[in-house]
Amino acid sequence: MSNAAKARLFVPAALSGGAEVVLPSDQAHYLRHVLRLGEGDVVALFNGRDGEFHAVLAAVGKKDVRLQVGMQTRPFAMAADLWLCFAPIRQGRIEMVIEKATELGVGRLLPVQTRRCQIPKVNGERLSAIAREAAEQSERLDVPPVENLVTLEKLLAEWPSGRRLYVCAERSEALPLLAAVQPRPKDEPCALLIGPEGGFAPEELGTILRHPAIVPVTLGQNILRAETAAIAALAILQAGRQN
Repeated sequence: MSNAAKARLFVPAALSGGAEVVLPSDQAHYLRHVLRLGEGDVVALFNGRDGEFHAVLAAVGKKDVRLQVGMQTRPFAMAADLWLCFAPIRQGRIEMVIEKATELGVGRLLPVQTRRCQIPKVNGERLSAIAREAAEQSERLDVPPVENLVTLEKLLAEWPSGRRLYVCAERSEALPLLAAVQPRPKDEPCALLIGPEGGFAPEELGTILRHPAIVPVTLGQNILRAETAAIAALAILQAGRQN
């Protein structure tokens, strides 16, 4: 972030030089009462499609903040074409997965219901807010969408052709993830599938491994927590796609 910008915010409004943006109450409160910004202060804005712009606080009222958009500081660039499919895990840990996946450049977040998953639903609004905050902090130019929860069967049945799906198979004879990724084209669409805290049920694993898009991989001999596996695997995937 530029030294001139004292905060960075995601806004849904269109961004262009000279436009005016009115912030919703939560963001207005953050600027006024948390950061204690006032008229004339500069913030950075992005909306996931127009790039990043500097904007000046033009009017600070009791209930809203109006910003005058200035120059574009970065043109828009898409995140890597990498999805994370994950079984929901307990509160606190799922938020960590969303935050770190966003920081690591995931383009789409897909919660998946599996047989051993003990979390029957997810709070999509809450997880989307965490993704937005992580994008603001990490200086991403977009925010990955958090999709609705789907069953594993539906995910596999509707999986798009041409998108490779890496699945972490514990203590298997599969290739290490980095070795499996490096021979592939850097811009190849791909995804990662992480199971629940208890792992996939045997019948699920059989179905997964028979799917044509699946590439079974390993993260080593140790059994990792679901959130650890997701973060480690995403870091390896991104490193392998950049080399």
